[in-house]
Amino acid sequence: MIFPDAADAATAPICSAKGCRAPAVWVLAWNNPKLHTPERRKTWLACEEHREHLSEFLGMRGFLKDVVTLQEWEAMN
Repeated sequence: MIFPDAADAATAPICSAKGCRAPAVWVLAWNNPKLHTPERRKTWLACEEHREHLSEFLGMRGFLKDVVTLQEWEAMN
């Protein structure tokens, strides 16, 4: 992803993986059923490299509800 200027780069969504500063491409929608109502969705953002790892982390706990591109998520919300 190329940003026209530094201001855009500073506000662009970035990956939620620890230490990653790559631009986000994916939205992982999740909830913890012990804490959240069924319709509530929290989100993590992921770059291409970390999408699978973050999805597996949430999926193993039964928290992962949906994975969509950032572009799709923004269009829905």
